Amino acid sequence: MRDYQNPKMTAPLDPEEAELMGELERGEWVALPPELFKQRKVELEKAARETLKKTERATIRLSKADLEGLKLIAAKEGVGYQTLINSILHKTVTGQVKL
Repeated sequence: MRDYQNPKMTAPLDPEEAELMGELERGEWVALPPELFKQRKVELEKAARETLKKTERATIRLSKADLEGLKLIAAKEGVGYQTLINSILHKTVTGQVKL
């Protein structure tokens, strides 16, 4: 088994990527049957298109402290703060996050 955290690799993997690669090498992942794969691919493509749609613009007022906090979280996650805000709102609206 490869050491995916080895700094001599051309692109070391983060811990999550290394875990996934280890699972693949151990045979813990199996391919979907072709009919299920096609169905899942259609679902994911639709979700991607819906996610990329930018049809409305909204303006909100936030406290300076909240905005700075969002910017810090976004920087730690490696995304823009507006992307983070959009993701939080989307997850809330779709029921992935409960209030």
